[in-house]
Amino acid sequence: MDYDIVVIGGGPAGLAAAIEAKKNGIENVLIIERDIETGGILQQCIHNGFGLHIFKEELTGPEYAQRYINMARDEKITIMVDTTVTSITADRKIRIINKDGIAAINAGAVILAMGCRERTRGAIAIPGDRPSGIFTAGTAQRLINIEGYMVGKKVIILGSGDIGMIMARRIVLEGGEALAVVARSSFAKGLTRNVVQCLDHYDIPLLLSHNIVDIIGKERVEKVYVAECDMKKQVIPGTEVEYECDTVLLSVGLIPENELSRQAGIKIDKRTSGPIVNESMETSVRGIFACGNVVHVHDLVDFVS
Repeated sequence: MDYDIVVIGGGPAGLAAAIEAKKNGIENVLIIERDIETGGILQQCIHNGFGLHIFKEELTGPEYAQRYINMARDEKITIMVDTTVTSITADRKIRIINKDGIAAINAGAVILAMGCRERTRGAIAIPGDRPSGIFTAGTAQRLINIEGYMVGKKVIILGSGDIGMIMARRIVLEGGEALAVVARSSFAKGLTRNVVQCLDHYDIPLLLSHNIVDIIGKERVEKVYVAECDMKKQVIPGTEVEYECDTVLLSVGLIPENELSRQAGIKIDKRTSGPIVNESMETSVRGIFACGNVVHVHDLVDFVS
């Protein structure tokens, strides 16, 4: 199979890139998406606040995604869903696997739009037991908003990123209790509007310069200990406070998903964990481009598009 442009990832960045390519006269464009539908992470972001810059109105994540999905449909862009890219070479040969088997695709140009993944407990090394009830905030969001499962009743959130604050509000709206949002830094990492709309409006405490120092639980999380941190983010001994809870959500940062990029020999920026790109968003490998959160993590989906 030969295509002029192959876009890897059918989230907001990939859809926008493919649509723009088609509008600029590229006939043969393919989007490859590993999930069962396009739209990426937006499909589980059922809160509003999307589209203010591009559409000049407030949309939910699925509404925003649907606008781009409709545009891609109008442009008659070929989309493969439920398809995983297993490798990319420097000469733009792509191997894929799906229910039909393994196939090879030759691309005139490749656009990387794989987005990012969440940091886990292992990446930040919280001490303590290893019971059930510890989730990344995005996993909890998927379980509640798409799968229809409540993750816990008494929840504490570590990290003041946007998704952590949004999930604190979501827990309350679903009848649970968000005990606090705990953050090591001296300021909230997420948008100010989320501090106001998700925490202040729901009386959820934001504990800045604090960290979880221990997680206790046999089968399920039973309690956590939270302590104050100094200016160097080091725990101050003797400041530990016990919180009884059954769930811990981690919102401790996002990492651009660049395993395929490394495989293709693309140079990665140590600061962003994304590929080094020039002013045309071309990576160090000729003919392979990158866009969206795979390059660096953006604050708003409008900026990703």
